[in-house]
Amino acid sequence: MAAMMKAAVFVQPGRIELTDKPIPDVGPNDALVRITTTTICGTDVHILKGEYPVAPGLTVGHEPVGIIEKLGSAVTGYAEGQRVIAGAICPNFGSYAAQDGVPSQDGSYLIPSGRCGCHGYKATAGWRFGNLIDGTQAEYVLVPDAQANLAPIPDGLTDEQVLMCPDIMSTGFKGAENANIRLGDTVVVFAQGPIGLCATAGARLLGATTIIAVDGNDHRLGISRRLGADVTLDFRSCDVVAEIMKLTGGRGADSAIEALGTQATFEQALRSLKPGGTLSSLGVYSQNLTIPLDAFAAGLGDHRINTALCPGGKERMRRLMNVIAAERLDLGALVTHHYALEDIVEAYDLFANQRDGVLKVAVKPS
Repeated sequence: MAAMMKAAVFVQPGRIELTDKPIPDVGPNDALVRITTTTICGTDVHILKGEYPVAPGLTVGHEPVGIIEKLGSAVTGYAEGQRVIAGAICPNFGSYAAQDGVPSQDGSYLIPSGRCGCHGYKATAGWRFGNLIDGTQAEYVLVPDAQANLAPIPDGLTDEQVLMCPDIMSTGFKGAENANIRLGDTVVVFAQGPIGLCATAGARLLGATTIIAVDGNDHRLGISRRLGADVTLDFRSCDVVAEIMKLTGGRGADSAIEALGTQATFEQALRSLKPGGTLSSLGVYSQNLTIPLDAFAAGLGDHRINTALCPGGKERMRRLMNVIAAERLDLGALVTHHYALEDIVEAYDLFANQRDGVLKVAVKPS
């Protein structure tokens, strides 16, 4: 009889449950990782609500921190007992997409319109954990293409210090990288959830000297100041676009990063830009977007709109952990709550309903 483990699985919309599943068998290119810490993402909440389709019985979660339990016969350069992370996006680096420079888009496919609220947008096989294969909210996870996706954790770093690397930090930093930031730039970041906060920190590290953070939550705006925001704007009490124009002397921002995924924030980001500015879009949109003619200068404004999915792979993870190890950034404030895996249904209720100032939840198997 196969050895069993505890795992949080999608049952049906509105229902994720902890259940027993067999510990996965290890193929030649795989690694079995014993999870020591994982977390819940906004995408997991979309899955819980039935807004993003996954198979019933699938183990959810895509942010693993753990210890190598068993290595496949073809995986070299690692050792059982080694502490590692893997990116939320764990592509096959031999794919066409990877060799074309977009490994996160490995195996992309279209969801037929009407199956969920996503209106046929592109999903990706690069995102496998908790999407196409069993994910990380379990006692063990099987990491595919382990040679390319496992990243050793530097000595001295705790699980909580690297917990943001697999997804939130990688995504937020990609938003800043996609914003074409230059030294001395003014950058606006719309929404200061975990990804927006990481985008704010990334903009600072890339050399922006005026970073404007926009949100309607005082606690999150306070954290954004700690992570690099020079100015914070509460959209509840001001005309955000007018304030940005005032702050920039009417020129507009060099870049705007949209980290929420709504028509309103996308439009405000576009209206905040200077001619020739860049809109870096990180939000996951559940409805069709409309680009206003005037904000887009009828297509004549030399604007750039860049979209991104969280980069994965061991080299991306190594670089992110180097930022943490070098003390360039402390994301400890993002981990606001701790739960045992046995209590993950309660953790979902807290996170999905955004109670008690929650940002990210550290989930640990016993």
